[in-house]
Amino acid sequence: MMERASSTDLGKTINLWLVVVLGIWCTFLLSKAADMKRPPADPNVVDENLYLNGKAAKRMSLGFNGLVADWYWMRSLQYVGRKIMGVDGSISIDDLSELNLKLLPSLLDSATTLDPEFQDPYEYAAVVLPAINVDEAIRITRKGIDANPSAWRLYQHLGYIYWQQHDYAAAAEIYGKGAQITGAPPWMEAMKARMDAQGGSRSTAREIYANMLEQSTDERIRDMAQRRLWQLDAFDQIDALQKVLTTYNERTGRCPSSWRELQPVFRAVGLEMDLSGAPLDPSGTPYMFGDTNCKVQIDPKSKVPAN
Repeated sequence: MMERASSTDLGKTINLWLVVVLGIWCTFLLSKAADMKRPPADPNVVDENLYLNGKAAKRMSLGFNGLVADWYWMRSLQYVGRKIMGVDGSISIDDLSELNLKLLPSLLDSATTLDPEFQDPYEYAAVVLPAINVDEAIRITRKGIDANPSAWRLYQHLGYIYWQQHDYAAAAEIYGKGAQITGAPPWMEAMKARMDAQGGSRSTAREIYANMLEQSTDERIRDMAQRRLWQLDAFDQIDALQKVLTTYNERTGRCPSSWRELQPVFRAVGLEMDLSGAPLDPSGTPYMFGDTNCKVQIDPKSKVPAN
């Protein structure tokens, strides 16, 4: 009996390994078939063609949809990563319009067609795609809602897209629908009310990014949310600093020669400064100001987005 049981277990193990190997082999074949569709490398070509659309990939996946969906998801991240590496300076993933990511909507759509319950591509589409193709961002996120009607986070993602487009009525409606789903947090209903009352305020933006920072498991999105929260704090600080500079200019008829002239004021209000007396933004980088127009600016080297 023991030998028979042992033989049965061995057979199951071999079968499982065969399934895994077959899945990997199918993914390899899919990759080769997709790469054969690509034209020869041309330095003058701005972008690359889509490997295979989601429906074609699903037919070739031989039932290993989840594995192939992961492959498309990794391709999406690699595609964006390569583009970002070609840019000097820092760039926020919610504003990648300059990178010409025309392939990204199709890659994310393919991943979600292969595995409609795969949540990561939907969140990525909601954060990254609006600056590239807002219609595709909305379509893919709504596709996710249709496939996962009990996933309240997808309503959060869609509400975020509409909020970015300043369509506060649509955002309020979506947050309200998401709030009705079992398990949705109370702040979803609160976001509906906030959209109705003050959709374009900084406090609303702060609430959205704070929730995104708390809820997201994607470090890229969490980093973006943190930077946007810093940006909102910086805007408040810039408003206060601008009042100080304007008052100084009105009293003296000139801009200060450096931040050091205003150091006593900053010290009195407890503003954090560096050794030169320059006030620091939320990321710890000194603010700048124009010596002729007295306009406070975020240093381009700062981790805080300027816009």
